[in-house]
Amino acid sequence: MLTTVRSIATLSESDLIAECRQGNPRAQKVLYDRLSGQMLGVCQRYLRHLEDAEEAMLVGFVKVFKAIGQYREEGSFKGWVRRIMVNEALGQLRRREPMHLDIDECPSGVAPLAAAVESDLNVADLLRLIHKLPTGYRTVFNLYAVEGYSHAEIAELLSISEGTSKSQLSKARALLQRQLASPHFTTSSFHSQSYAA
Repeated sequence: MLTTVRSIATLSESDLIAECRQGNPRAQKVLYDRLSGQMLGVCQRYLRHLEDAEEAMLVGFVKVFKAIGQYREEGSFKGWVRRIMVNEALGQLRRREPMHLDIDECPSGVAPLAAAVESDLNVADLLRLIHKLPTGYRTVFNLYAVEGYSHAEIAELLSISEGTSKSQLSKARALLQRQLASPHFTTSSFHSQSYAA
């Protein structure tokens, strides 16, 4: 097992994972430092309050280190960690903000977000708008549009039907489009608004 912090900090990802599998706390710290900022961002997309997102991330990392022996190096390690974080954030969400999902099918005639509108909006502004969506809309939108889950996977994760997942996504897109098209919406005024609804 490696003993110096400097030598561990310069390890490749695969060597770092091997050290973590051996239970090396220094390697765990380096891995945490490399990924925690990004994984906190993942948790924040689902949870309105920073403290809840931080708790989900920390519990998620505990699960990562306990289960790291199960990572088979099929697909990216970061993607594997991200799935654990998403699952932990969803668990936290169920405890903190019960989702009230509409169960009707996808309404017809709802266009996806206009590319021109999206290009005029920076990523931070779009994430703030997404964060203001009702819990069910926000959760499905994040899982589908950001994480890349299919409606079948979302239905299984959230214990809903695929039709409900499609409906939530469509309604989230429609609400985002209405907010973006509102004459009261400007990115300069939007920067002063907080994530919390």
